[in-house]
Amino acid sequence: MAYELRAAALQREGAPFSVAVWLFVCAGMVMAMMMIGAITRLTESGLSMVEWRPLIGAWPPTSEAEWQRVFDLYRQTSEYQLANAGMALAEFKTIFWWEFIHRLWGRLIGVVFAMPFVAFLILKKIPRSMTPHLVALFVLGGLQGLIGWWMVKSGFVDRIDVSQYRLTVHLGIAFGILGYLLWLALDIVAPRGSPASDGLRRRGWLTLGVLSATVLAGGLVAGSHAGLTYNTWPLMDGAIVPEGIFDLSPWWLNGFENIATIQFDHRMLAYISLGSILWLWLGVRWAHTSPLARLAAGALAAMALVQVILGVATLLMVVPLPLAVLHQAGAATLFALAVWTVHALSGRG
Repeated sequence: MAYELRAAALQREGAPFSVAVWLFVCAGMVMAMMMIGAITRLTESGLSMVEWRPLIGAWPPTSEAEWQRVFDLYRQTSEYQLANAGMALAEFKTIFWWEFIHRLWGRLIGVVFAMPFVAFLILKKIPRSMTPHLVALFVLGGLQGLIGWWMVKSGFVDRIDVSQYRLTVHLGIAFGILGYLLWLALDIVAPRGSPASDGLRRRGWLTLGVLSATVLAGGLVAGSHAGLTYNTWPLMDGAIVPEGIFDLSPWWLNGFENIATIQFDHRMLAYISLGSILWLWLGVRWAHTSPLARLAAGALAAMALVQVILGVATLLMVVPLPLAVLHQAGAATLFALAVWTVHALSGRG
C-alpha cells in the first residue's frame, strides 16, 4: 500500500524524464565503481594510498619529491614490509594509480549526484515525495566514503590486506545504493500497471534477498581470497562438502574466517540463487503479468546462467583479472535485473 501511494504521488507530481536519466547515470557510475574497485582489489592496490584527504587528495602527486613522500608512507605499512619489501618507486606508482582512480571516481559520483540534485531542487523538478529518498541516498554516499576509508585502515596494522568483514560491508552498501537509485528511476519511467499476485511478488522479493546474500558471500570470498583455493568444480577437494568446514570454534566463525566454508557457502548460495531465479521466471511466464515483467524476468534468467558460467570459469582458472572483473560486472548486472523484475511485479510495468 505504501509503495502504491508513493508511485501514485510521483505520477501525479509529474517527475520529469530528465530526473530519471540523472538517476540512471548515477547508477551506471556506481556499477563502473564496482569494476574499478574489483581491479583495485585484484591488483592489490587498495593499500597504496595511506592518507585520506577528501579535498586535496583529489590531486595526485605532481613532483618527484611528492611521489617519494607518499611512497615513504607506504613503506611503513605492513603490506610493504611483509609482502612488497624492495618494491621500486615505478612499481608503486602502478598500484597507486588504481587506488587513486578508485577514490577519484567515488568523488565524481558525489559531484554528479549532488550538483544536479541541487539544480533540480531549485527548478522544482523533483517531486516532494521523492526528495527524502534522494537525501537518504546522498547520506548513504557520504557514509560509503567513510566506510571505504574504515576498510582501508584495517589493512595497515599487522596484515597485508583489508578485513573481509569491512570489505563485505563496503560492497553491500554499494549494491544497496545501486538498487535504491534504480528503484527511484524506475518509479519515474516505468508505465503504471496492475501488480502481480501477492505470491509472485513475494517470490520476487525472496529471489532478490537470496541474490543479495550471494553477493555478500562473494564479498567474503574476495576479502579472504577464498577463490584461490579449491579450484575444481563441481566438487571441492573431491567432495561435495569438503573436510574441515567446521574446524573453527565457535562454529559460526567458520562462515566468516574458514576458507573452505566461505567458498562452500558462496557456491551453495549461487545454486540457490539460480534455482530461485528460474523459479521466478517460470512463475512470471505462467502468470498473467505485464510484457515488461516477462521481459525483465527473462533477462534475469538469461543473465543468471551467464553469471554461473563466469563464476565457474573464474574459479577453474584461479581468478584471472579479466574474468574476475567480468564476474563482478555480472553480479552487478544480475542484481540490477532482479531489482527491475521486482519493480515490474510491484505494478510499475
